[in-house]
Amino acid sequence: MDRTPQKILIVAGEESGDMRAAPLVRAIHTYAPDIRFIGIGGERLRQAGVATFADINELAVIGFTEVLIHYPRIKRIFDMTVKKLQEERPDAVLLVDYPGFNLRLAEKAKKLGIKVIYYVSPQVWAWKESRVKLIKRVVDRMIVLFPFEKEFYAKHGYEVDFVGHPLVDENRADKGASDFLKSIGLNDKAPTLALLPGSRNKEVSRHLPPMLEAAILLKKDHPKLQIILLQAKNLNKEIFDKPLKKAPHGLIVSRDYYNALNAADLCVVASGTATLETGILGKPMAVIYKTSWLTFLIARLVIRIPYISLVNIVAGKKIVEELLQQHANPKKIAKVIDDFLRNPEKARATRKELAGLKTKLGSPGASQRAAKIILTELGKSSH
Repeated sequence: MDRTPQKILIVAGEESGDMRAAPLVRAIHTYAPDIRFIGIGGERLRQAGVATFADINELAVIGFTEVLIHYPRIKRIFDMTVKKLQEERPDAVLLVDYPGFNLRLAEKAKKLGIKVIYYVSPQVWAWKESRVKLIKRVVDRMIVLFPFEKEFYAKHGYEVDFVGHPLVDENRADKGASDFLKSIGLNDKAPTLALLPGSRNKEVSRHLPPMLEAAILLKKDHPKLQIILLQAKNLNKEIFDKPLKKAPHGLIVSRDYYNALNAADLCVVASGTATLETGILGKPMAVIYKTSWLTFLIARLVIRIPYISLVNIVAGKKIVEELLQQHANPKKIAKVIDDFLRNPEKARATRKELAGLKTKLGSPGASQRAAKIILTELGKSSH
């Protein structure tokens, strides 16, 4: 008698979760092609074979004030997801980061007797450490991407699985830096600065204007400097139109993310996963972040770690400059990049520090290791 194929309900509530979850779903399907996935995600998860009933664009809000404004919509999707749990009775829920939503969902799933697997830990090591008690109670298996997370949870008496970071696999350009620069009409011998303003509309609206003004200041002192703006593929090009009216002369816009990043010498990056991508490629950078003042003030009260960029957090020390709120202004951004341009030894020293970052993120194959753990938890063999 044939066994009914197993079913997993997956929730990735924002772009970064969609990026991490899609290769994981593919890895699970290589070992167990019959497993059916339903859930919340974006285009990457749909392409990986997930039947989504809600899209990340409905949930991807940042900051305390934005969450309050969009609460009715988030609550509607949450209630719909709980109903899906009750109707579909999946063999497990696979939750990807997005803790405000996912930890509440984990509680509901636990009450229904559904196995809870969490991939990409909430940042309980940075704030809301009290959530560890909840995680220990409602999460059957926690899979983490950073080695310090395993140590953090161990101090709380909770065993988790460290698999490494999938970016070690994903961060691949398919063109040489010289070939790519020539293909977009740039000089492969001139210094190139990449601007990465973020992957959400609000981030772009806050970060791109000071980045562009900083680029204009830099070009006055370094006329040969080339500027590439990296546009996240999930964003509509229209949100860039207004800021780009004040763009420096000769700026090139690219959606060829990894090739453009690989070809850059220096970067200005909005804090987030992009700082890790930039760091893995060994690019000296300035990290900036701006949010609403209310969100910033609340964050200052609750965040317990000295850094905000993942590069510095993983390294356990300051490797790259962080410019927050009023400090993320054109003059200060330009000064960080100008120091690198005028002092090649400083840039070399930073690249050397960044080279050590990759070794801390684990060996290639993170998604495959996570897939095997999940299948073991489901009682399936991964061989």
